Amino acid sequence: QVQLVESGGGLVQPGGSLRLSCAASGFTFSMYAMSWYRQAPGKEREFVARITDTSGGANYADSMKGRFTISRDNAKNTVYLQMNSLKPEDTARYYCNVLYRGQYNYWGQGTQVTVSS
Repeated sequence: QVQLVESGGGLVQPGGSLRLSCAASGFTFSMYAMSWYRQAPGKEREFVARITDTSGGANYADSMKGRFTISRDNAKNTVYLQMNSLKPEDTARYYCNVLYRGQYNYWGQGTQVTVSS
């Protein structure tokens, strides 16, 4: 079955960096676009970034452009989110996502990112 396992979250000071990882299994990873979303307490889940399957083209939410970079390693079935210049408003639980077979949304359990001094 499809499984997504995020890791790499933690507590970081404003201006700091973190790299999140999402290990995928149960499907042909290289054939699917992958996305990151986040959800802060009391807020709806929001889109962060998406990367295509083989070409690696990416798009980002406006507030993350220039600070976040999504990448993937198809040999390791892993997608990454490099986050730089972190702000307190980036505090959220970050989730990995795949739209499997064009209709089934799968999510990982998420990893918590807290940006605070």
